[in-house]
Amino acid sequence: MSQEPDQLDWLFSPRRFAPQRVFRAAQAFVRIEASSGIVLLVAAVAALLWANSPWQDAYFDLWRTRIALDASIFSIDEDLQHWVNDGLMTIFFFLAGLEIKRELVHGELSSPRRALLPAAAALGGMIAPALIYTLLNAGGPGAAGWGIPMATDIAFALGVLSLLSRRVPFSIKIFLLALAIADDIGAILVIAVFYTESVSLGALGIAALLLALVVAMNRAGVRSVDLYVVVGACLWVAVLESGIHATLAGVTLGLLAPARAFYDPRNFTAAATGLLDRLTRARQDDNRDETQGLLGQIEDLAQGTEAPVDRLGRQLHPWVSYIIVPVFALANAGVAVSGDVASAAIESPVTRGVAIGLLIGKPIGIFAFTWIAVRLHLCELPTDATWAHILGAGMLGGIGFTVSLLITGLAFDQELLIDEAKLGVLAASVIAGCLGFAFLWLTARNLNGREL
Repeated sequence: MSQEPDQLDWLFSPRRFAPQRVFRAAQAFVRIEASSGIVLLVAAVAALLWANSPWQDAYFDLWRTRIALDASIFSIDEDLQHWVNDGLMTIFFFLAGLEIKRELVHGELSSPRRALLPAAAALGGMIAPALIYTLLNAGGPGAAGWGIPMATDIAFALGVLSLLSRRVPFSIKIFLLALAIADDIGAILVIAVFYTESVSLGALGIAALLLALVVAMNRAGVRSVDLYVVVGACLWVAVLESGIHATLAGVTLGLLAPARAFYDPRNFTAAATGLLDRLTRARQDDNRDETQGLLGQIEDLAQGTEAPVDRLGRQLHPWVSYIIVPVFALANAGVAVSGDVASAAIESPVTRGVAIGLLIGKPIGIFAFTWIAVRLHLCELPTDATWAHILGAGMLGGIGFTVSLLITGLAFDQELLIDEAKLGVLAASVIAGCLGFAFLWLTARNLNGREL
């Protein structure tokens, strides 16, 4: 008994407690709804500062570092930036595929009537920016960049919306999330159809066989994550070698993930109680083999009662939000902004097309197509939402960061055009976020006279 105070003093000593406080602070930050957007913003700002600092050569040299992977049946030789864009971002698109699958099965896109409003809004939010960009760049060297202003960044848009707290109805958050997911579907199709230069039919055939293998594994009840990772890695290589953007492998795998649990959740309590009773008896009898076996069964029961779409999404979300997407931003948001570059960007139809498409085309397209769908009685406004909320959500839809930067790299080969498009994306995203936040804040007060 005399040793217990010493043990407690050691446990809660400043040296012991400081790391715990840091860890708890980090956990609290992650639980903040806007935290992923904050991390993404910090990464983008860091890239810009680094690219315009005395160490700018180190920044650009880092992402141009060549990394080769040479196997007996394939060889990949790309710079570090392409490994991030084609490799790490595949995991981002895998998570996007999981979210799309979950919404299609259980969420806002699960029925035609529920899906129509965000789908119509997303369609308008893609068509209007593309038209504006095309009008400003038709026949010019930047004509291929029409897909850049079509995308909406989920993390940034929802992060800004979460800062408004109770001033905006929860239904608007669901509407913006569903809109962004429908927008992702459109962006994926645009990348697959319009930004694929040539296709290797042999590699594409191998990819099709691997997808058929994944489907067969699902139907056979195969649940080994390691096996799926191996097949998924082979699929990624096949898609990369086919000429189609490799991130589409991630989307496809996400869409193929089972959306229903292997075990009936209604039986979980009874099954878990029985296993826990047996585990208690096994521990009382000091039967280690039976204890280990029962722990394995309990783990299998817990995992099998949660749908793979939900479990994988929950496990991957922190990695994607706080590591993969920020690394992508760090690799792609760096633009050396000299006086000449800034003045050229202001005069550039590419920069203007991207910026105007995001800032004006997005809200106009989202609002107009939503209004048409409602006026035709095809669907209704979200609960407690007003037309001002729809317009504000459309403004936030103009935050087109992650996928817009990705499409920029696919649309252009010339460094000047890439830099001009990136500056348009970065400037428009910041302005759209500020305008959307201010508009929703002010209209909430004016419409209600109080906080919602």
